[in-house]
Amino acid sequence: MNSFFYYLIPIALGAVAVVLLFGLFNMVRGGSPERSQKLMRLRVLLQFAAVVIMMAALYFASR
Repeated sequence: MNSFFYYLIPIALGAVAVVLLFGLFNMVRGGSPERSQKLMRLRVLLQFAAVVIMMAALYFASR
């Protein structure tokens, strides 16, 4: 089970970083405000998922 989280945590964190960068690049270059808003909402959801995954990893590691 630990090896599952060993790979899943970096993937979740990488997804958050990629969406954050896409959102920032869209805002910097003057892209659609609606698209920036959608990307930032997606970032928040991905951050929530990453925190849940990390908490689950800690829970299962302590067992």
